[in-house]
Amino acid sequence: MTFPDRLLEGYTAFLGGRLREEQSRYQALAETGQAPQIMVVGCCDSRVSPEVIFDARPGELFVVRNVANIIPPYEPDGHAHGVSAALEFGIAALKIKHIVVLGHAQCGGVRAFAEDAEPLSPGDFIGNWMKLMAPAMDKAGPRGSLSPADYLRKLEQANIINSLDNLMTFPRLAKMIERGTVMVHGAYFGVATGALSVCDRESGEFVPVAEAEHAKVLAGPRF
Repeated sequence: MTFPDRLLEGYTAFLGGRLREEQSRYQALAETGQAPQIMVVGCCDSRVSPEVIFDARPGELFVVRNVANIIPPYEPDGHAHGVSAALEFGIAALKIKHIVVLGHAQCGGVRAFAEDAEPLSPGDFIGNWMKLMAPAMDKAGPRGSLSPADYLRKLEQANIINSLDNLMTFPRLAKMIERGTVMVHGAYFGVATGALSVCDRESGEFVPVAEAEHAKVLAGPRF
């Protein structure tokens, strides 16, 4: 069998752990269907799993992941749009109440866009996708005297805000957001530290959450 050993090992652990503990929940979800209240649009970076970061149980999160956690603007042009389709399903079918755009530090897609890197392949799917970040670069403003790391963080966070702004280009969703039936949130995860900050939409700043709990973890023993 050529199936990856690591996945077989993980599945075996799942059988003896989470499935055993939550089998009744899985059965209920199979019978009644999913009804998550929260949709997360995150990056496909393997270090930033929303289910892990938010310690989610089965059926709690409706997750869409792509390169650099981008939500494109509304564009009903007859072409296939995966993120837009997921938004439509989440809102119309699942009746999602919250949409979270989860960005992160050390995002390779954002760095490549900032550095205007050469395409990875002749087709350049990544390059064409990352062009959607252009408004985020405008939001971030000039690099000025910022260090490369500080500028990338600023651009990563501006990219989150740009995706939040793009949500308002979807006519039906914009009305729901304005009425308060759907709430939108931006969050930023520090890969190295595990720190999470949430966007204050009035100021545009990212404010740390659960700081006391995070400090306790950092101050604890390391093995």
